[in-house]
Amino acid sequence: MRQDEIWDAATALSYDTPGTGMFAPEVLDPAVDRLAELADGGSALEFAIGTGRVAVPLAERGVPVTGIELSQPMIDQLRTKADETTIPVVAGDMATTTAGPPGAFRLVYLVFNTISNLLTQAEQVTCFRNAARHLAPGGRFVIELGVPELRQLPPGQQAVVFGTEPGYLGVDTYDPLNQHLVSHHFRYTEDGQARLARSPHRYIWPAELDLMAQLAGFGLETRHADWQGSEFTAESGSHVSVYRLADCA
Repeated sequence: MRQDEIWDAATALSYDTPGTGMFAPEVLDPAVDRLAELADGGSALEFAIGTGRVAVPLAERGVPVTGIELSQPMIDQLRTKADETTIPVVAGDMATTTAGPPGAFRLVYLVFNTISNLLTQAEQVTCFRNAARHLAPGGRFVIELGVPELRQLPPGQQAVVFGTEPGYLGVDTYDPLNQHLVSHHFRYTEDGQARLARSPHRYIWPAELDLMAQLAGFGLETRHADWQGSEFTAESGSHVSVYRLADCA
């Protein structure tokens, strides 16, 4: 399943959930606050900008934001909120596409598990190198990513239910040999009909992510359990990791 097949027109139209889910103020506001701080008065580049969930409020804070996005329908939806002058977007793959000259940004960010949409380790390493290319010396690359939940997977079992609520069931199926999982989202209507959406991922351990960063010239600056700065522990389900590019000698 290709990413452009997942992020199609129907998905783009239904992606935004204003005020709820990932668009809830308690979820979104701390992320925007932290990213505005990390931009440090400079420009920011969002890999996989989508419909502008983060980029639009960040630009409203006065941070110049540019985006890279693979899905044209997602870009079209973003354009209903901000024009090309306000938030320029380059269509393409976040691992290889460039936006502007080398060193043009103080911050590159990649949120909500999106680096796992790259399905090979090589592509994920290339993504780090692409971020480094765009950053000025001392610039930061921020990744929000879940911690693989393999402790929930008993021996011999390949699937875990990760979410249940009225009208919805979420199931992850794992391929531990290749560090792959597929998230299955089942949504049920009142008349008993079911709709299935699937998304493939390559999950990454925090230590593996740190090694990818080193290969691209980054060092880990901070790692927290969330955007508010909570301590990252062995029980944390996700992390916000800030990598910093070396300053020029």
